[in-house]
Amino acid sequence: MRRDAALLGAAELGAEPVLRLFGFVPPGITLGLSQDPARELDLARCAADGVPWAVRPTGGRAIFHAQEWTYALAAPLDDHDWGGRLRDSYARTSALIIRSLLRLGVPAAFAPRTGHEPPPRVRSLSGPAAPCFASAARHEVLLGDGKLVGSAQRRTARGLLQQGSVLLGPGHLRLADYLPLPEPQRQRVRTALARATATAAPWLGIEPPLERWADALIAELGARSRRTDAAAGAFLLTGPTSDSYTAPAV
Repeated sequence: MRRDAALLGAAELGAEPVLRLFGFVPPGITLGLSQDPARELDLARCAADGVPWAVRPTGGRAIFHAQEWTYALAAPLDDHDWGGRLRDSYARTSALIIRSLLRLGVPAAFAPRTGHEPPPRVRSLSGPAAPCFASAARHEVLLGDGKLVGSAQRRTARGLLQQGSVLLGPGHLRLADYLPLPEPQRQRVRTALARATATAAPWLGIEPPLERWADALIAELGARSRRTDAAAGAFLLTGPTSDSYTAPAV
């Protein structure tokens, strides 16, 4: 998450757009920027099970990151291809993801303009918020009736950062185990999440190599971008004149 925040900082200074692809090893949880970890998670259980957690530099709600492909796109707001208004930049990034998944045989599509009906929210006024994958909004990516990609965008005066996850298996359902709820309620959250989501496993398998997605994205982006191996996160897809970017470990 610090590396993605560094990408946003670079974008604010006018750096060329960067799309970073990565995964979580070991699996762990991220929360939206405005969420309170003590309210959203059973921190004692996270510690006991060795499950790491972090607060994202973007908004949104809690996600358990396992069996997924993860991305972060950072760009200046005035960038012709990836900047502009919130709805436009969000839609362009989601459209790129959809095209790359279609190239891999996954029949992904935008959520309908009328919105995707979320499952019942399982929470109290003092309890955790519904998980990120519990509902889908316009410009989010579905597979059939289920949410396939969860994304959130943060915008500053000069830059934007969009982060997202493509579900490849049922690992995201583990979030229910770490919510501060009684076990029966955890089970209801798990069931609701399973009903609200879909995974690309039938087409890609549960643990396909990240290189496969990078190949599909490069094929969609074409000559205007290039691919760079990077220790910071598997791959970078950048503008053709960009240097490799690897944020320093903090």
